Amino acid sequence: MCGIIGYAGKNNAADVVYKGLKRLEYRGYDSAGAAFMLGGKITVIKKEGKVETLAQYLNNVSADIGIGHTRWATHGKPSDINAHPHSAGAITVVHNGIIENYSELKERLISDGADFLSDTDSEVAAHLINEFYKGDLTAAVAQAVKMLKGSYALMAIRAGESKIVAARYKSPLIVGYGNGENFCASDEPALAGICEKVCVLEDGDIAEITADGVNIYNGNLQLVIRSVLPNLAVSESLGLGDCPHYMLKELREVPQSVQFTHKAFYGVEEKLKSALSGVNRVIFTGCGTAYHAALIGKRYVESFARIPAEAETAGEFRYKNPVFGAGAAVFAISQSGETADTVEAARLAKAGGAKVVAVTNCLRSELTRIADVVVPVAAGVEICVAATKSYTGQVAALYLCALTLAGEDIGGWRGKLLLKMPELCKKAVESIDAGALAQLCASARGVYFLGRDIDYAVAVEGSLKLKEVSYIAGEGYPAGELKHGTLALIDGKTVSIFIITDGGLAGKTENAVEQVVSRGGKAAVITNVDGVEERLKDKADYFIKLPECDKYLSPLVSAVAVQLIAYRTAVMLGRDPDKPRNLAKSVTVE
Repeated sequence: MCGIIGYAGKNNAADVVYKGLKRLEYRGYDSAGAAFMLGGKITVIKKEGKVETLAQYLNNVSADIGIGHTRWATHGKPSDINAHPHSAGAITVVHNGIIENYSELKERLISDGADFLSDTDSEVAAHLINEFYKGDLTAAVAQAVKMLKGSYALMAIRAGESKIVAARYKSPLIVGYGNGENFCASDEPALAGICEKVCVLEDGDIAEITADGVNIYNGNLQLVIRSVLPNLAVSESLGLGDCPHYMLKELREVPQSVQFTHKAFYGVEEKLKSALSGVNRVIFTGCGTAYHAALIGKRYVESFARIPAEAETAGEFRYKNPVFGAGAAVFAISQSGETADTVEAARLAKAGGAKVVAVTNCLRSELTRIADVVVPVAAGVEICVAATKSYTGQVAALYLCALTLAGEDIGGWRGKLLLKMPELCKKAVESIDAGALAQLCASARGVYFLGRDIDYAVAVEGSLKLKEVSYIAGEGYPAGELKHGTLALIDGKTVSIFIITDGGLAGKTENAVEQVVSRGGKAAVITNVDGVEERLKDKADYFIKLPECDKYLSPLVSAVAVQLIAYRTAVMLGRDPDKPRNLAKSVTVE
């Protein structure tokens, strides 16, 4: 949630901050703003809307220090006033996170004479730093953040001082190192192509950033050393190429995601085997799309390893006082590795004595610092808010994890089946024409995705994707549960999309198609099972043919189908599939 960037150096801070905010916009785009040091004075520019709204106001700005923010609103509606940066006295700040005790702090500050302009929780930080400032900005920030409960990644500047002071707790923040210039940002992609070295700040760290260098302190303002690492973000990978949207570009990159994840797994296979030795119960947890991958992981473990497995949304799991016991392993799944609920669920599991396996696309994230083992999802940078290639990467990773837990050689026959999937995924991306079905969905009152067993896991993912990017209401539902409630919603204005990839269950799901059609509903079928289309040719309105593959690996191609349906529907309705309303890519707050 929210993206922040800071720059101190020899180049124009306005250019660096603006380009960085454009790269961070997937983290939030309700409003954007920046503050620049001009002749010892701070100039603040902030506007409701996307980052590009700022461009016209930055043409004549020249500065050597700047901080910027792109917002996903939590406290206070999107507006110019609620946009960051926020100022108090000579202090200006940008903040990502949630200050849970802001109400009591704000009340106290107002009683002391502070004048608040916004409805945000973040403005409290500016007033606290201003109150504690006694000639040392770093000391003032250190004192102020001790008052904050919740999470924060913040940067502060003060008029007349040529430095940025940054602080981090439970929200991601990295420092970038350059030649005569240094940076700070929410993540590496913001610094792609502009610095080669970065370090990841740890909880409680405070960084002092100038053009000449970086000093990092702990909460007691003692100098600390953090590892300096190569910046893994590649600027070229962030371009659109010949695609109109990142969602389509990233769908086309699904084959590489599966292939590279498979290859990357060999590097952790032995460590994972060791960590899972003696495990007799597995819990998968994640949020949103990652939870849908967890549903598939559960099925893999039960089928291959024949041990009990559960799948839970991380936001529920972390608050239910879960029982672990000896032999439990928790697989925490997160694209960003910074998802607040998933990180805290992993922390809880670790404290409870469970082995923690992080399955993530970001190998320098908070989740990786908690885990016993990190299983990489090698999907590459994913810009579109709606996950596509990271989901298929997660599924591929969980398939390999389940084989390992079952004691199978990933070079064995099941592993070899996965080797064939990148080509089949490519075939699916290139051959599926979802246009006509998307047109039907675009005019529907509701769209329902249905399937059985592993197809149900893909059904809930299909429903989420359509809701995310097209704003059409609907549900993902087990096909067998249709007549236990959802059938009441079926009429001529609804579309039901059935996923059938398991020949053994095909007849059962075909019965559900009959039930929808007999109530006047429109039906579409996504399948790679022989005979289904022939049997339903007079029933279903549309068919999407998938490449034939093993049923356990079918989510890698059926997911492509449902994601393409969502994409085409969104474009047809004039939505922006890359930046759907009210959403952000990295959910770093509860």
